Amino acid sequence: MKYNIRGQRMEVTDALREYVEKKLSRLERYFEAPPQSDVTVTLSVTKGQQAIEVTIPLPGALLRAEEKREDMYASIDFVVDKLERQIRKHKTKINRNFREAGSARALFKEDFGSSGQSVTTLARDEEDDLELVRTKRFNLKPMDVEEAILQMNLVGHNFYVFANTSSQEVSVVYRRNDGKYGLIESAE
Repeated sequence: MKYNIRGQRMEVTDALREYVEKKLSRLERYFEAPPQSDVTVTLSVTKGQQAIEVTIPLPGALLRAEEKREDMYASIDFVVDKLERQIRKHKTKINRNFREAGSARALFKEDFGSSGQSVTTLARDEEDDLELVRTKRFNLKPMDVEEAILQMNLVGHNFYVFANTSSQEVSVVYRRNDGKYGLIESAE
């Protein structure tokens, strides 16, 4: 994997760069061949919190995780753990959906050595995370983005689904970690 490591509001030292590369290189054991795409790593400091954001584009998938801690090295450790869990979940999904040879299954290894456990065994331990526990249905009221943000704040949620009057599509507004708002729209 090729790493693109940059700092926001901080300088990335050689020691920090080496630690990030060492920890993220652990993920290579999950793949048949190391991904040829660039791994984007952003390190930042905000309000005393040391944050890391990692994005790994893969064929047919995008792995992304972020973590904020008081210590950057702890943030790095936790983000690698999150990425490992995502890989296991993705592998479980692929195993369920694509049983034939030559599919996306070839991206991940079945067994990754030192632990002695296979991906399937590890993923089975986490299948409870994929359990759907509730389904809600409701009519979408047509409104603009500002009204949707107000409605979201009224109900006290971090996101709100609505029928966008300007695009005539279903959209989602959400509260970002920085306290500002984001909008998700269909690309079609």
